[in-house]
Amino acid sequence: MGLQLHVFLLGLLLLLGQGTTQANSSPGENTLEKQLWPEFPALKNFPFLCNPKKSGSNMPSESVHSLRPSDIKFVAAIGNAETFPDSGTAKVEKHQWNGKRPQQACMGMVTVLSELIGHFNPSVLRPVCNPGKSVISHSSAEDLWIQAKELVRSMKENQQLDFQHDWKLINVFFSNANQCHLCLPNQQQRHMMANMDKLSRTLDYLLQEVPKAFVNLVDLSEAVGMSRWHQGTQLSPAAESCHCSGDTSKLSKVVSQWFYQQSWEQLLASSKYNEQESFAVVFQPFFYETLSRQQPLQDPTTLALNLWNNMMEPAGEKDEPISAIHRRLVKCPSQENPYLFTYRNSNYLPGLTKPHGKLEVRDGIEIRCPDKDPSDSIPTSVHRLKLADIKVIAALGDSLTAGNGAGSKPGNVLDVLTQYRGLSWSVGGDHNLSSVVTLANLLREFNPSLKGFSVGTGKENTPGAFFNQAVAGERAGGLPGQARRLVNLMKNDTRINFQEDWKVITLFIGGNDLCDCCDDLVHYSPQNFTDNIQKALDILHAEVPRAFVNLVEVLEIVKLRELYLEKKVSCPRMILRNLCPCVLKFDDNSTELASLIEVNKKYQEKTRQMVESGRYDTREDFTVVVQPFFEKVNMPKNSEGLPDSTFFAPDCFHFSSKSHAHAASALWNNMLEPVGQKTTENNFENKINITCPNQDWPFLSTYKNSVQGHGSQLLCSNRGPSTSVPTSVHALRPADIRVVAALGDSLTAGNGIGSKPDDLPDVTTQYRGLSYSSGGDGSLETVTTLPNILRKFNRNLTGYAVGTGDANATNAFLNQAVPGAKAEALTSQVESLVQRMRDDHRINFHEDWKVITVLIGGSDLCDYCTDSNLYSSANFYEHLRNALDILHREVPRALVNLVDFMSPSVMRQVFLGNPDKCPVPQASILCNCILTPRESSQELARLEAITRAYQSSVRELVESGRYDTREDFSVVLQPFFHDVRLPILEDGQLDMSFFAPDCIHLSQKFHSQLSKALWVNMLEPLGRKTDTLDLTADIPLSCPTQNEPFLRTFRNSNYTYPTKPAIENWGSDFLCMEWNPSNSVPTSVHELRPADIKVVAALGDALTVTVGARPSNTSDILMSWRGLSWSIGGDGILETHTTLPNILKKFNPHILGFSTGTEEETAGLNVALEGARARDMPTQARDLVDRMKNSPEIDLEKDWKLITLFIGSNDLCHYCENPKAHSAGEYVRHIQQALDIFYEELPRAFINVVEVMELTGLHQGHSGKCGMPLAAQSNCTCFKRSQENFLEMQELKKVNWNFQSGVSKFSYWQQYLQREDFTVVVQPFFRNTLVPLNERGGADLTFFSEDCLHFSERGQAELAIALWNNMLEPVGHKTTSNNFTYSRTKLKCPSPESPYLHTLRNSRPLQDQAEAVPDALSWALPVATGGSGLVVGISAVMAWKAFKGRRQTENSPISLNTISS
Repeated sequence: MGLQLHVFLLGLLLLLGQGTTQANSSPGENTLEKQLWPEFPALKNFPFLCNPKKSGSNMPSESVHSLRPSDIKFVAAIGNAETFPDSGTAKVEKHQWNGKRPQQACMGMVTVLSELIGHFNPSVLRPVCNPGKSVISHSSAEDLWIQAKELVRSMKENQQLDFQHDWKLINVFFSNANQCHLCLPNQQQRHMMANMDKLSRTLDYLLQEVPKAFVNLVDLSEAVGMSRWHQGTQLSPAAESCHCSGDTSKLSKVVSQWFYQQSWEQLLASSKYNEQESFAVVFQPFFYETLSRQQPLQDPTTLALNLWNNMMEPAGEKDEPISAIHRRLVKCPSQENPYLFTYRNSNYLPGLTKPHGKLEVRDGIEIRCPDKDPSDSIPTSVHRLKLADIKVIAALGDSLTAGNGAGSKPGNVLDVLTQYRGLSWSVGGDHNLSSVVTLANLLREFNPSLKGFSVGTGKENTPGAFFNQAVAGERAGGLPGQARRLVNLMKNDTRINFQEDWKVITLFIGGNDLCDCCDDLVHYSPQNFTDNIQKALDILHAEVPRAFVNLVEVLEIVKLRELYLEKKVSCPRMILRNLCPCVLKFDDNSTELASLIEVNKKYQEKTRQMVESGRYDTREDFTVVVQPFFEKVNMPKNSEGLPDSTFFAPDCFHFSSKSHAHAASALWNNMLEPVGQKTTENNFENKINITCPNQDWPFLSTYKNSVQGHGSQLLCSNRGPSTSVPTSVHALRPADIRVVAALGDSLTAGNGIGSKPDDLPDVTTQYRGLSYSSGGDGSLETVTTLPNILRKFNRNLTGYAVGTGDANATNAFLNQAVPGAKAEALTSQVESLVQRMRDDHRINFHEDWKVITVLIGGSDLCDYCTDSNLYSSANFYEHLRNALDILHREVPRALVNLVDFMSPSVMRQVFLGNPDKCPVPQASILCNCILTPRESSQELARLEAITRAYQSSVRELVESGRYDTREDFSVVLQPFFHDVRLPILEDGQLDMSFFAPDCIHLSQKFHSQLSKALWVNMLEPLGRKTDTLDLTADIPLSCPTQNEPFLRTFRNSNYTYPTKPAIENWGSDFLCMEWNPSNSVPTSVHELRPADIKVVAALGDALTVTVGARPSNTSDILMSWRGLSWSIGGDGILETHTTLPNILKKFNPHILGFSTGTEEETAGLNVALEGARARDMPTQARDLVDRMKNSPEIDLEKDWKLITLFIGSNDLCHYCENPKAHSAGEYVRHIQQALDIFYEELPRAFINVVEVMELTGLHQGHSGKCGMPLAAQSNCTCFKRSQENFLEMQELKKVNWNFQSGVSKFSYWQQYLQREDFTVVVQPFFRNTLVPLNERGGADLTFFSEDCLHFSERGQAELAIALWNNMLEPVGHKTTSNNFTYSRTKLKCPSPESPYLHTLRNSRPLQDQAEAVPDALSWALPVATGGSGLVVGISAVMAWKAFKGRRQTENSPISLNTISS
């Protein structure tokens, strides 16, 4: 039966008037409304979870010390239990006294107690309450005695109760109206003894008259002390008020409260009331959890439940206070202790104190530092301050600085009220260092004349306090007042020279704020906490000259829970609970505790940010330094693994002298540790260790003098994250960044950053922890990197690399850069990075914001001249785009920094300008294409041109808006590397300290500047970013501002990407360096260079005639523009018109045979005819041979000829009319006839046979968007028919493919391999015809003529590029599709290794080499300088000859016999 139902039945019995519930009740008052609390709350909110069977017994107990709840038969009460209603039910002023409230309150409490016991003993009788009726005719003590007599009489007359044998629970309620229980102990004792005398008559009577009784002596002084209604049983008259004198702080009240309880416990435990087996009296206290504010009084239900829970706790451990807000769960008897607790079965030790540790023996230390002297002259800068220069010491704070309990003996809780200021860790000066370790005593070892330290005991206003102005119980809000008092004291004290003496002032505050923060999260917010500290520091900064201020971070207070929860350690938990309720009262996994931990961290973070903003570094003689040794605190443990209470004062909250000594040493060491390298975790168990000043740098560490080597100082006050995690990359603050990553080559991998100047082999070491964009070694004060900057905004940043190692090393983390990597390898790096981010438990892949920095291109440029085709800007663009596309597609919440790479001219200037320091003989190995070209050479000009093309392609990619389609992703170009200004020494030489020993990689000094420049770029709006890097400049670290707090993107910069300039022509840039002809005219076609070609010619159809290359003036006739023909046109020059002859003109300006203009008279050797088919090729071949033989300009025997044959479109268009005549076999036969003519008639000929395009795919890609649809044109009837017939279209596709496959064998035809001066090479770039797309994803018709069948001038240029590039690719490795993307730098170039046009024969050695290339090249290739034996090679410093990646290649030739017709 549930608790609520029991209450209902009880009320029903009372309502029906069955029996008396109160001995003193008068007729007519025995009703539920009169007997119970009028608004008696339901008990449904208090689930009863106890198992009565576990704590019950078949036999009733014979001793009160083994009394179980199931043994109790009757519950009664006397005294006054009048209280207010529950909080929030009514205001005090609205209640009207009616004389019945006390009995209602009393009845409510005993009813709940009786109901609880009923769960263990269902036969428990109805409770009785006998409250006093008046105090007018009797004294309070006499009234209570009268009630006791009435109770005894009613029990004896109760026929249901066996008075002699049944166990009774009797509650005696009393209170102190004068509130003397909150006074100091010496004021309490007199009143307590008087109260006991008044109670003794009643207790004596119960002891004498009542057998088998458990008596609760219930003190309701706290519950009713503030009641304006109180008129019940008071043991002290209201007129006899208790005026508490002395300390009225919270600590004093809590200790007084504890003492009051302990006094009652001691009094009763040793009294006659606990000597018998059948009778016991136990003191049950009621205290609120907070005394600083008035508490709403509790309803009877809450009081009764708290009383029950008190009964479940052993005597001496009743430390759980009443909560004004939270109602507690009902506690249950345990299986080990199933009885109600008395002093005997609680093993209670009489006496106020229970020692829990040995008397502490103070162990001093001896400090042996070689240099204890002051500066030669009094320093004027705080950044050059030695320990011995300090003449004055002071401190501000709370009870930990005041020294409460520091010298108290174990167990002497009352002595915690004593402020042992002479033992205070930060300012105490009792005795000397040999017996008392404090900061002051440490400093006195360096300057015995130190002033300001506190001695002895007393408050802040006592003479011995001196400049220790800490106030016990103080919160941050009181710190400005302390600062003001301290300044006034210093100004008026004649013992110090206020203007000249150097001062150390230590501030430590925050513990009390954290202990109370859950009561008022706004008042104790991190912002208010920081603001109050700032006000105090501002006072010191404005008025105190020559001061070094220690701001000690608030400690990690949650560790106090370990001491509180460990029951094996004896502590006054009631004191602990009341001093720090917000830390101790919540469950381990509660949201409240999590909130407290977060507030604790914010206190630390915001104070640190305030100081690090530079607010207090505006004067040379003043600074504030955060000392973080309390940031992480480990609870000290004893040999048994329990919390070691010897480190604490007797209240287990304040520090003992032992902890004061450890705190002093930790502060001392922090003061000498550089900022950024300070100890943040203090282990009290370790032996005290005192650090001596560094002889080379003997000064106290400040933010300015801690910036050592390559460190920096960040003076930003606005370091907070967004209020909530942003969803837009355009609203991203630095503190929102949780993950940092990097991709690139050896510069990002960190090669040589930490190498010593002469240690060339060490350049192979990858110092990733020092890398500008991803290194996390040290701190910002010692190592300037982007992660170290970001960690000043978010200490939880992850992803950065530390130490050394390759990309696979664990410590590389998200730095996936690979030395020697080129753009082609960037995709692989991205894939590795994405996988690492997905798999790492430290990263919330979908929620965390990421900054990814990409820098690539240097290695490509170093090898550009070895294969200008492979390292073309078009390929660079494509590789970079592919990598960024993966990031864009797969990585949420990311800002990508795309860093512009360094100009090659910088490397040349450094490397070649310092032959004595740089390994110039190894230039070809280190970076051949950048370091070996001569000044003013064509090679160098080509390098500069390709560099510009690279940079242009990067800018074009970003400004395309391709990566701005998602709200949580953006790519931003950071251009700081665009223009590097090298450092020049006074003697005019370059400052080589910015470079690694190889003169190519960058030292830590250079990386520091890169980090700063990158950070500055990230905060600069687009359109106004700095594109210059001055290596000698002092680059200050920029700060987010209140108006511009975000990392800049195009949107939050209000930036519009520039529109692409109109393309004036379809020309190309010529970037080749190998353009000379052979030394003598070659006799073998397999050694034919482009410059050896003297004659060009072409045969084919309308595509070669160039029909429709430009718009016509009429609507029905398309003009032929032979001068623009891809394979034979010669109009203009390459820079304006891209054609094969115009490319060849760059190698041989006197080339013959090309077409010009539009007329047949200027067609040259272009014998192609509009409408021609394969059957016409023999005729065109004969015509071409005749023209060559008849030309006076051509030496038929000696001149090398390049002939391009392209045919087949018209054959496909008319295939359906006569499939047999247009079969693949016929198509191949006709072309073979033409080739035979050339073979028989022409010496020195190189024949290009271009595979027919994939016409069906090209047509379908148009999607009917042409002005003159292809299907409607009469000159391609087969496509018209196949549009409506799927099978015919499939048949047409198969024929198209058979055409391509059929001609593919000509490169391998033995007949054409017999002559040394003749070859046929099939160029397959048309095999997989891809329709070019525009920016909107539709077919880009600018490549086509008006009829959509022929190519426009732009399309002709693309065909010329594709044909030329195919000619330079080995047979078997030719590109089989065309890249329809505009770029002026897509033309490939002959290389020194392969300067010839490729034939089958000269392609085979390359194929053999490719097969022999290992999967991975060794990165270490030591190269010895001649004769000296000195190893100068640094693993060839980079893998300069990286294995060329896969490219889309042509298939092996396919026999026509394998194709079904």
